[in-house]
Amino acid sequence: QVQLVESGGGLVQPGGSLRLSCTASGNIPRRTAMGWYRQAPGKQRELVSRSGRFGTKDYTDSVKGRFTISTDNAKKTVYLQMSSLKAEDTAVYYCNMELLAMSYWGQGTQVTVAA
Repeated sequence: QVQLVESGGGLVQPGGSLRLSCTASGNIPRRTAMGWYRQAPGKQRELVSRSGRFGTKDYTDSVKGRFTISTDNAKKTVYLQMSSLKAEDTAVYYCNMELLAMSYWGQGTQVTVAA
């Protein structure tokens, strides 16, 4: 049973920074693809960033240059460092893992960017 547990969300002012963490547990290979999605009220869930099994990193255009994804394979943890946050970054952020044709999700963590 794979479980993903996120932490690090909260309220931050525009221009501020937050770091999200997601730790996986269960029977998981040392290297696996993990990523972050987000869903704002009234909008569809969208991919924010993804880290591939062998280190490739992808970002949606709106966060390039502001967000950085990183992984600690030994800890089975993926991080999302978010800087220069904007009001439009407000959303519930979900951790995701793709493993053996299955997609696993965390419970989500709220990020609110407001003055």
